[in-house]
Amino acid sequence: MIALQYEVFVTPAIAQSSGILNLPNGDPMVWSPISTTLIYGEQEAVLVDPPFTTDTTREVLAWVQKTGRNLTEIYVTHGHGDHWLGAPVLLEHFPDAVVRATAGTKAHMAGLATPESRGPFWDALFPGRISTTAVDVQVVGEEGLSLEGKPLIPIEVGHSDSDDTTVLWVPSLKLAVAGDVVYNGVHLALAEFAGVGDDAWRCALDQVEALGAEFVVAGHKDPDRADDPGEIGRTRRYLDDADRLLQGSPTPMEFFDGMLNLHPKRINPGILWFSALSLLAGHSAQ
Repeated sequence: MIALQYEVFVTPAIAQSSGILNLPNGDPMVWSPISTTLIYGEQEAVLVDPPFTTDTTREVLAWVQKTGRNLTEIYVTHGHGDHWLGAPVLLEHFPDAVVRATAGTKAHMAGLATPESRGPFWDALFPGRISTTAVDVQVVGEEGLSLEGKPLIPIEVGHSDSDDTTVLWVPSLKLAVAGDVVYNGVHLALAEFAGVGDDAWRCALDQVEALGAEFVVAGHKDPDRADDPGEIGRTRRYLDDADRLLQGSPTPMEFFDGMLNLHPKRINPGILWFSALSLLAGHSAQ
């Protein structure tokens, strides 16, 4: 029996439909790069968090097919659509693969899949670019998944950039596939950060850190950066900086500029601007 291995495919930033929302300087918004992780053995593989548009998922599909492994399961770390809406594209070619998630994540996925939820957001931002095929999700319990006799363990860590988020822990690789609990070189999505989001997200980071992982795959990452466990601390520092700025009751523009000054090397300022508007909706945008 050979040891498990893993690889990460980073889908580049995805253009959004124009006219919905632009950056303060007028530049169009893009969706942050998305990490998809393939964990594989000698013959079989498990895919974690496929992307969401049909075209980008086809690229992931070609990448999986090149490995020659049979895709047996697709695991979804949390309910945000950018980490699972492309699953039907993969299932067309691997019809026996099972989509799995925890009960909490499945509930979030079901809510997002309704036309009332999809229409004003996903279909508005990416018209005609996302599959409308329903996804059958099987709940995975505490026993977790098994890949060629090796355990893959879903760990429920609570709230991060959404509720009921999880991390997939692979003990034999000392690998934590962290979903959106950890960000790597990309501005964080903070729209759900206020109130429960701040301390709860730090608690989620503490749980990932306690695993002692040697590799941590962030749900959104700069493709030039390694899967460094140090990103846990850098994500925590970003949250601390956001908290400190928010305590001063800034305008969206002041918060945006402040975070850019503190984190100038992180990519996709668009998600930071969206976060600023979401967190500070009662303030003037200027």
